[in-house]
Amino acid sequence: VLDLDYVEDSSAGTDANFVLTNQAGIVEVQGTAEGAPFTRKELGAMLDLAEAGIGQLISLQRSALGL
Repeated sequence: VLDLDYVEDSSAGTDANFVLTNQAGIVEVQGTAEGAPFTRKELGAMLDLAEAGIGQLISLQRSALGL
């Protein structure tokens, strides 16, 4: 799940937000450990998920716009 609802978000161990360009350029990375600290490996996994999800969203947006 890339965009958590309130119940999921309020109980998540990490709150992380990623803003990427359509070329996977990083605009913003914001993350806060809500419980135990997260590892560098976990941060990489979160970034991988964000990149895949944002890629899907961009594809859907382009399709909806006929691009």
